[in-house]
Amino acid sequence: MAKRLLEFRDRTAIAGVGYTPFTRNSGVSTLTLACRAVLAALEDAGLTPDDVDGLATHRVGDSAPPTLVGPALGLADLSWHLDQFGGGSVSHAVVGQAALAVAAGMAETVVCYRAINARSEFRMGGTGRGVPASPEVQYQAPYGFFAPPQQYAMYARAHMLKYGTKAEHFGQLAVTQRANAAKNPRALMRTPITLEDYLASRWIAEPFRLLDCCLETDGACAVVVTTRERARDLRRPPVSISAAAWGGGTSHLSGAAADPTVTAAAALAPRLYAQAGLGPGDIDVAELYDCFTYSVIVQLEDYGFCAKGEGGPYVASGATSPAGELPVNTHGGFLSEGYVHGMNHIAEAVSQLRGEAGDRQARGAEVALSTAQPGYILPATSALILRRA
Repeated sequence: MAKRLLEFRDRTAIAGVGYTPFTRNSGVSTLTLACRAVLAALEDAGLTPDDVDGLATHRVGDSAPPTLVGPALGLADLSWHLDQFGGGSVSHAVVGQAALAVAAGMAETVVCYRAINARSEFRMGGTGRGVPASPEVQYQAPYGFFAPPQQYAMYARAHMLKYGTKAEHFGQLAVTQRANAAKNPRALMRTPITLEDYLASRWIAEPFRLLDCCLETDGACAVVVTTRERARDLRRPPVSISAAAWGGGTSHLSGAAADPTVTAAAALAPRLYAQAGLGPGDIDVAELYDCFTYSVIVQLEDYGFCAKGEGGPYVASGATSPAGELPVNTHGGFLSEGYVHGMNHIAEAVSQLRGEAGDRQARGAEVALSTAQPGYILPATSALILRRA
């Protein structure tokens, strides 16, 4: 096993990133958003569609599959593609699988993307559509227990009851990420907020207020994965993929998970760090999946940056601020930049490691952790460790 991990480590790299504007109403189709993000990522890398032989995405609800994006871009013969079913839990697995395909010689240049009209069209947890395929939904829907904020709220409350985590801890995270977003020209929400603003925001599903919840966003984001050697000859500084891990376990909604305050990330983290040959203390910047404020706090614990139950005080100490020991969600995250279902976290990590993040640049960033939804609603998660090449 150790030999196989070493053979994968740093063999592939992200050579380009691309975005569409993040809006509340894109005015175009999801397919158009996907094509624009792919083209932007290729332009960033100094490549053209003729260089692409692989496409990968993940989907829940609104999506643009590779079998449509490829022809729209004039790609007549993809040698590899992936259309991964799953929400934010598998967002980083898509890039990991692209890296495996490149490392194995199945493809040379794969563009991973996510495109969604998640505000103007297919709202997460919205009404007016059929019941999802998950068998758990039939037991929740009759009681109105359906939307992600309701589900995550239960886990957040469990953490508060067990460890004394406070609303102010959630609030400090929201305030810090909004301050980061104020320095990010892409961010949807750039007006600074205070803890008082947070506490005054309306309830969504207790203990979550409005400012605990991620944005609903129309937009797309893409990254280009290729060999490390080829990436060195392209336009931008390459960022190596040092580790990519994914997996899952017991569903908290219907399974026998013993502790609702422990996520699938706790089991995945040791595998991820071992693959990279690193530990939590080696991470310079972290882009942690923040569908809700609580998800960041629990991941700080489960990825080993602080002890279980200390995520709230860790945030309150200022450790996750730009000047702290672990800058987190330097772009503002899903709470303030925009929600592109995981991919914009990866792109931000790349920008940080390139040293191209402008006013929000984390000092001395050489190693980054980027994570997916930690495995609550879907019993799966994924993550990447990226390194300046």
